[in-house]
Amino acid sequence: MIDRSDPEGAVAEAARRCSNWGRWGAGDVRGTMNFLTDDKRAAAAALIRRGRSFSLSQRFDMDGPQRGWRRRTNPVHTMLDTGTDAAAGVQGFPHGIGGADDVIAMPLQCSTQWDGLGHIFDHGVAWNGRPAGEVVTSLGDAVTGIETVADVIAGRAVLLDVGRAIGERGELPDGFAITEQHLRATIERQGASAAVGRGDIVLVRTGRLARARREGWGDYAGGDSPGLSFTTAGWLHRTEIAAIATDTWGFEVRPNEFDDAFQPLHQVAIPHIGLFLGEMWDLDELAADCAADGVWDCWLTAAPLPVTGAVGAPVNPVAVK
Repeated sequence: MIDRSDPEGAVAEAARRCSNWGRWGAGDVRGTMNFLTDDKRAAAAALIRRGRSFSLSQRFDMDGPQRGWRRRTNPVHTMLDTGTDAAAGVQGFPHGIGGADDVIAMPLQCSTQWDGLGHIFDHGVAWNGRPAGEVVTSLGDAVTGIETVADVIAGRAVLLDVGRAIGERGELPDGFAITEQHLRATIERQGASAAVGRGDIVLVRTGRLARARREGWGDYAGGDSPGLSFTTAGWLHRTEIAAIATDTWGFEVRPNEFDDAFQPLHQVAIPHIGLFLGEMWDLDELAADCAADGVWDCWLTAAPLPVTGAVGAPVNPVAVK
């Protein structure tokens, strides 16, 4: 049970109980990605049986979910050179060659993305006990920037379709808190290929994105949503997973489970567990395929765009079965 009146105490207790500080040394910058070893990646390659691939990314365009929450906007895509320019002969190239070029401006967490270890602090402290002000400055994250894991996020992924296992019509309602019991029930229902262990990348489908596509974005980005319960902090720590991603904008349940709190599970998972969180992933097509063939694990490559010093970054995750 959660004492709704004491988020401060609950966060402090969970942080103490689930801390990975010092586990990989005082200088560590990769947190739970240390669980995803070369051996784990080599073993995961055997999961490719059919060669069927799935992009788990939403599109990056101006019709995305952002409505200004935390000053986030949808991507703005602008053409610098076009076929019209080439046909008009105004590009200044010799012997008839022409081309097109473009630019994009966007917040790094406006669509499918990873939260890096410099994204969230607890009482001014960042991952591994470092002072937040020494880690992230106006120049960016000089210690745990997202580029530090650009070469390691590839391995075994397990899809837990909680929406299909627990919800009605394959979807969970806003405010539905996914507990450890729900995760265990989903694993049991899906069978052996859904077992979760060290170094895995866990994908949790709630059905929230499917509903947004059917009914319109509404408050998908920044509003109420199903998601992980604060009580899953122990499970996230104990299973030794490398990362977890959901089809929601904020990973954990909204409204949060305390009377006065903002993303308390983030406050434990990132700076204390050192866990990488993926948000706004598109898991629907992969989920349909897994339900059809009964295989819930796959090879996944999900390298973030290595923006130096970024505290989060876009990603086009590709799952292969």
